[in-house]
Parts: sequence; structure tokens; C-alpha cells
Amino acid sequence: MNKDTDRPIDVKGDLFGGHFDKDEEKLQRSLTNRHIQLLAIGGAIGTGLFMGTGKTLSLSGTSIVLTYMIIGFFFYFIMRAMGELLLSNTNYKSFADFATAYLGPWAGFFMGWSYWMLWIITAIADIIVIGGYFQFWFPHLSAWIPAFITVSTLTILNLLTVKMFGETEFWFALIKIVAIITFLLVGIYLISTGFTSPNGVKASLSHVLEAGSIFPHGFSGFLAGFQIAIFAFIGVELVGTTAAETKDPSKTLPKAINSIPIRILLFYVGALICIISVTSWAQVSPNQSPFVHMFTLIGLPIAATLVNFVVTTSAMSSANSGIFATSRMMYGLAVERDAPKYFKKLSKGKVPVNSLLFSMGCIIIGTSMLFIIPNVMTAFTIFSSLTTVLIMFVYGMMLVSYLAYRKKVPQLHKKSVYKMPAGIFMSWLCLAFLVFVTVVLSLDHDTRIALYCSPLWFGGLYIAYKYRSKKDVERSWILQHGKRVERD
Repeated sequence: MNKDTDRPIDVKGDLFGGHFDKDEEKLQRSLTNRHIQLLAIGGAIGTGLFMGTGKTLSLSGTSIVLTYMIIGFFFYFIMRAMGELLLSNTNYKSFADFATAYLGPWAGFFMGWSYWMLWIITAIADIIVIGGYFQFWFPHLSAWIPAFITVSTLTILNLLTVKMFGETEFWFALIKIVAIITFLLVGIYLISTGFTSPNGVKASLSHVLEAGSIFPHGFSGFLAGFQIAIFAFIGVELVGTTAAETKDPSKTLPKAINSIPIRILLFYVGALICIISVTSWAQVSPNQSPFVHMFTLIGLPIAATLVNFVVTTSAMSSANSGIFATSRMMYGLAVERDAPKYFKKLSKGKVPVNSLLFSMGCIIIGTSMLFIIPNVMTAFTIFSSLTTVLIMFVYGMMLVSYLAYRKKVPQLHKKSVYKMPAGIFMSWLCLAFLVFVTVVLSLDHDTRIALYCSPLWFGGLYIAYKYRSKKDVERSWILQHGKRVERD
């Protein structure tokens, strides 16, 4: 135990959570409070909300409102656990570092690579959906064309500087916020004036509770809505990946996390109630964005075009965030020696350029799925199911890390200025919820495929980790016998 820091120390004398080399190039703290707050809000308004809501409404009916509230409740506490852990040691570059600190090197390895893969798949899903959105304007255009143009553009933007990423995401998020607020105001106006659409549906809050709308497909339909609804929330943890590039994390991270409940009520629950009230859940198409569909249904095709532009920029924003997250996570893995040192290289703008380019290559390969599965919604469902499995694992590791932190260094918790409410109890309750969601995934054929694939991923990680550990032992032996080798 280090008396000066009250933090556990590993055998090399480093603070748990990193091999900090004084001569090592480090990421710059270029993201301001303005960037972090908009990044946090943008992460809460993703492709899952704009695109996936149609399918969840068709499965769950109006009970989807309850689904979003339940998920939001538990995810808020998971983010509180993440926030307390990140602020307990400002040397942590991401949540993979505190997993290493309190659970061991294997945890950081598994969590870091799983989160990297999570955002690779999420970015692929977002870019696939962008191709579908462009078909709204150009029905005969192949979806892969706008998809690959998007990949190229976002790569160039991310290669510049982290501040450029922050600015890009700031404006992407601002467009989404203005659009959602405008959408809510239009919805409130239509409901208050009793607007009747061309197909005879009168806008009314009564649609939320009308007979047969709450559980139209029974309790199983309600459960089926959890998978895509959870995908809509992926991104709320993005503030945790910016910890090493935030100017004042002790102020900006708590502020971003504390605003999560308000964002969920406004952007998710409020928007869903408006959609249901204006169009009725039965009128929502599972294969189209309900936001676009609502304006088309009420006879405002020009507004529908504008909304389609907004949801397209939303998908670009989510993909942009994914590109950022994958490159930073791989950089962190390289610093921790869980990935080749090649990925530690920073550009003049302090961007992990090799990590970024490798991640983009993987995204391009994944986006090629559009050649095999030309139906955008089918491809989107497959990829979103895979991300749900991975996010369950990552969030679960956050909670287990928090429980270990409370047990191993209670003095750090006592000193914390940002304590998780009812930390130990809520951690166990959130873990139970994650197990529940995993069981739900096994009930549907499409989502069950993702569960079947997950052992292949984790098995591959286990083999890679054992190989890494073996190489570490070999190098350690060589060093002890007076020979020095370059570490991969």
C-alpha cells in the first residue's frame, strides 16, 4: 500500500491501472466541458433510438416506454459506479484500467478488447444504417456507396486532432438535440390541437394506454423489446473513454453522468410518447425510422426529409464516437502491453493514428456485410444483437470492479467526492438486471445467434491472453538472466 496515495501498488511500483513511462507520449487533455457535455448527450441519442424504435414498438407496443425507463434506471447506476472508479485515480485512461487494478490483468485484457469489438460492431451497424437512410432520398442507390463514403470522411476527421473530434461531435450532437426538441414541440402541438392524420388517426395521449396497445404480443413481446432498446443506450459510457483527454474530469464527468436521468426522460420517454400519441403504435413500421414515419403519416414529406437528414447525422455521430472509442481503447491496450506497441504511436496532433487506421480497416471489412445481406434492417438487427451481448459483459465487469474496489480500498471510497448511491446493493441489483437481459436474449432466434457467437469471441480472447502471459514469463526469465529484449 502506498501511504501517500492510499492506492494499491503492483509489483513494479506502478499505480494499479497502468505502466506509466515518463518518456512515453501521452494523450492530450484537449476536450473541454462543452465537448464532454455534448458528447454525453450525443451518446444518449443514438441510432438505436432513431432507427430501432420502430421495431421495438412493433414488438412491445406502448410498454416500450416502461422498457426504456427500466433500462435507463439501471444504466444510470452503472455509470455512477464507473464515475466513482475513474475519479478515484486520474491516471486511469479508461475503465479497462480500473478493471486491471482491482480484478487483475486478465480483466483489463478481456474488458478492453471486448469494448473495442463492441464499438467496431456498433460503428458497422451505424454505417450500415446510414446506407439505408440515403435510400430514403435515392431509393435505387446501393447502400454500400454512402456507407463507404461515410467511413472515409470520418477517418479523415479523426486523423486530425482530438479537438477536431470534439468539435465534430459537438455539432453532430447539437443537430440531434435541436431536432429532438423540435420533434417534441411539434408532437405536443399536434396532440394539444387534436390533429387527425390522413388515415383517420387522431393525435391523443390516450393511444399510450388504449386497449391492446400495452402488451400487444403478450409478456414475451415486452421482453423482446429489451435487446434493441439496450442498443439504443450504448454510448452513455463514452464519457469514460474520454477521461484521459478531458481537461477537468473531476467536474465534467459527474456533471455528464448526473444529467443521464433527465436525458432519458426527455429524449427517450418524451419522444416515444409523442410518436405513440400522434401515430398510434399500430401505425409504426418496424422497418423505418418512426421519426420519419410520423411526419410522412401526418402529410409533411418535407419535414420527413429534414428528419431523415437529422437521423442520418445521428448515425454519423454514433459512428464517429465509435471510431474515437475504438482507437482510444486500442491505444490504452497497447500502453498496458495488451496490444502490440505499434498501436501506441501518436501523430503530431496526439491522435493514436495506427490504432485508428487498424480499427477503420476492421469497420470497412464489417460494412462489406451489405454485399451479403442487402436488407439494411436485417443486417442492423444482427449487429445490434452482438453489441448487446458485449455491452452486458463490459458493464458487468464495471460493476464487479466496483465491488472489488469497495472491498480492497474502502478508504478511497470514504474520500470520494462522487460516491455511487447505495453502491454495494445497487451493484448487485444491476448485475442481476444484466443477467436478466442475457436470459432474454436467449428467447428470440435473431438475438440467440449473438449468444451462440459469444463463446467464440471469449474463447479467442482466452487463447490470446494465455499466449500473452506465456510470452511475459519468457521475457521475464530472459531479463533475470542478464539479457534484455524488446517487448512487443
